[in-house]
Amino acid sequence: MIKRLGYVLALGGVMTVLAGCGENNEASMDNNGNTNNGADNNVEENNNSNNENNANNENNNNSNTDNNSNEAVEEDVDELVMGFIPSQDAAEIATTAEPLEEFLSEELGIDVRAEVMVDYSGLIEAMRTQQVDIGFLNPFGFVQAEDRAGVEVILKSIRHGSDSYVAQYTVPADSHIEDLDDLLEEEGLVWAYPDDLSTSGFLFPAKQLMDMGVENLDNQFQRLSVGGHDNAIMQLIDEQADFATTFDDARDTLADEFPDIHEDLRVIGYTDEIPNDTISVRSELSDNLKEQIQDAFMSLNDNEEMLEVMHEIYTWDGVAIAESSDYDIVRDVFAEFEDDLAN
Repeated sequence: MIKRLGYVLALGGVMTVLAGCGENNEASMDNNGNTNNGADNNVEENNNSNNENNANNENNNNSNTDNNSNEAVEEDVDELVMGFIPSQDAAEIATTAEPLEEFLSEELGIDVRAEVMVDYSGLIEAMRTQQVDIGFLNPFGFVQAEDRAGVEVILKSIRHGSDSYVAQYTVPADSHIEDLDDLLEEEGLVWAYPDDLSTSGFLFPAKQLMDMGVENLDNQFQRLSVGGHDNAIMQLIDEQADFATTFDDARDTLADEFPDIHEDLRVIGYTDEIPNDTISVRSELSDNLKEQIQDAFMSLNDNEEMLEVMHEIYTWDGVAIAESSDYDIVRDVFAEFEDDLAN
């Protein structure tokens, strides 16, 4: 409507100018018997001026349209979905995250809802299709999500004062397996781990075992993917696996239920350092909203109640600003398994 009105006004201006010029020309003809060159020049100047005004109006209208479009995108975000991966019972994570939902909703002025996904692949796909806005992605999950879905890392977790961690190998206390070398001595050991896309649960240990001499993981081990770090530990308690790989120290997630777990299960080794888990955002969120989300999560560092919630969910003690380059070491491991995990 604004653009159409601009055109009407501009057209009216042109007609007025032409009418005035016609009168001047007629007067010149009466007085001189021929047309007045000065009037022609005035017509041209007026036309040029009106054309410039039209162009300026059109540019302004386009600018307003772009601004309105950007505002519309912001207004359309009336809910933010946080995607979690179960490191423990999914229903428990959803319940534990409720205070975080309320806190972020108040901080951002937008409803925030937590959703526990089945696995890493599901979370990556949900972020790719813009169904999940904020992803609590493990390091490898982030690297893959950045590659496949254009997600952006904004924060990383702090545990025990550090922004990195290690994966650990755990066996039953009475196991004949004493160290990592023993894992290579016999074939057919049952290996329990959370997920094929778990950085500490599978990828870093798998790369380490291959570097130690395992040529084919499937020939060497019976692989048992169980959907969570606590579930991997449970396989040892239930005597369903010979060893498990998890983050350090996943035994703590079950300590309330099994008070003697640190005596019943023994750690035999660790991987190299791994950068901590991420908070990442989907590609189509506005920069302004990304910044608001980052600020809201950073404020958790000064909120003891929210830090307790994060510790219950993922044993996080805080968050720090993160950059994509922090995860270059993970990309190196990803390159090792990219062909196997591409599908």
